[in-house]
Amino acid sequence: MSLLLLLASASACPALAGARDGNVVITSAERVVPAPAWKVDNARSVPVTVPFCRVQGRIEGNIGFEAWLPDRWNGRMLGAGVGGDAGVFNFGDMSRRIGEGFATVTTDSGHKVSEARWMANAKARVDYEHRAVHLTAVAAKSLIAGLYGRKPDRSYFTGCSGGGRQALKEMQNYPGDYDGVLAGAPGPYMPLQSVRMMYFSLLQKQQPNAALSDADWSLYESRATRACDAGDGVTDGIIGAPMSCRFRPAALLCTAGQSTDCLTAPKVAMLEAIVSPMTDEGGKAMDSGLLPGVRTRPGPPSPLLRAMWADGVYNDPEWDENRFRRSADLAAANRIMPELRTDKVDIAPFLKKGGKAIVYQGWADPSTNAGPTIDYVAAAARKQGGMTRLSQGLRLFMVPGMYHCARGPGADQFGGSGQQPWPGDPQRDALWALIEWVEKGRAPDTLVATKLEGTSARFTRTLCPYPLAARYRGKGDTNAAASYSCAPDPALTRSLSRPTLVGS
Repeated sequence: MSLLLLLASASACPALAGARDGNVVITSAERVVPAPAWKVDNARSVPVTVPFCRVQGRIEGNIGFEAWLPDRWNGRMLGAGVGGDAGVFNFGDMSRRIGEGFATVTTDSGHKVSEARWMANAKARVDYEHRAVHLTAVAAKSLIAGLYGRKPDRSYFTGCSGGGRQALKEMQNYPGDYDGVLAGAPGPYMPLQSVRMMYFSLLQKQQPNAALSDADWSLYESRATRACDAGDGVTDGIIGAPMSCRFRPAALLCTAGQSTDCLTAPKVAMLEAIVSPMTDEGGKAMDSGLLPGVRTRPGPPSPLLRAMWADGVYNDPEWDENRFRRSADLAAANRIMPELRTDKVDIAPFLKKGGKAIVYQGWADPSTNAGPTIDYVAAAARKQGGMTRLSQGLRLFMVPGMYHCARGPGADQFGGSGQQPWPGDPQRDALWALIEWVEKGRAPDTLVATKLEGTSARFTRTLCPYPLAARYRGKGDTNAAASYSCAPDPALTRSLSRPTLVGS
């Protein structure tokens, strides 16, 4: 890790304050000198121990952003994306990475989380979809040049969930903003994913005797894992080959006299409906369903789902969610928020300029499911002329046993957004693997994921680029990544040619 010792003068930081070009206003620019550590008031951040210039500003009045510019700068800019409905800053990745020398920047996407019914505002919607991240990247490069006397040599973006969606959107719509993007759990067709979540939440609300509790989902997950655990050559409590798993909900049906560790007939029927492809009102499949063992969020629809239609689509605070219609409301969301989708497969401009993308996805993700991410990469491969050509600029790493961005029974720490970093290590840290690829032309053939217990490694696993998957070599410590190698997965290979609903 090479650091450029570009130290700003004492007056350079506060001099950034005030109005700038492009409807940018810097409301605050102050130098922070930790003594010995400084922490922003945010649960996801960690203490910062290096001195830096903290810049706070707004673009076009409503787009908030922060830039943390370290005294010791490595010549690189790092954009940090935010998830869900945004409205906050990604202080987590900023605080973790600034000590490595990155000039870090993040945006609230054009609104504050406290703003009621912000999705009813057309400008706020389009800023959330794509404009805020782009305009922030432009503003940040100007600020960096103002402080250090030069623009970044290279620019990178990291994010998971909504932040992963932002990473794909930057690659697709603004190929000149970033040289490399690290996109976790991006949900390429988020409107369709939202329809799935809304529809099945309402279905369970309307059929309370069939509604699935968290305990029911845990039972399903554990039994599916037990049935399919050994698919990758080792029994470790993780489904390593989900697309080859054939476990069905009917196996959980209570038999005569049984009342524990089983599900009633109505619950089995509901579970079967949820994991199967969701159909439209005419019975036509709208998606590919869920992989075995993947759990979902129990309970009523989340507030974000309701806001998407009540505020964003219909601008009606009294909107009755029980009138939700799968096909019509999906079409309405796509019409009102067309750029919420991030499944554009024509990424040639990004690839031709040398851009690189690492996408990662938990197999067991209950929020942005694995299937659509795989479908997007498969569709992008077809557009680029095959997986071999696409892999020269984009690689997908599937993570067995990982939930949404982290957690779950699998190894879930590899330098992704919000995760433990391994500074300068391209084998264990996906961000540094991306940097190695962009700057030295060394594409990542594997990554090592770690399961932490406190600050110690409990076990490690090898992550492989799609359509390869990690398989146990047959000897060696099953808790060590070195005991696994990458091999073609027939089910993943078949997914390259199957029809999909993304990338159209």
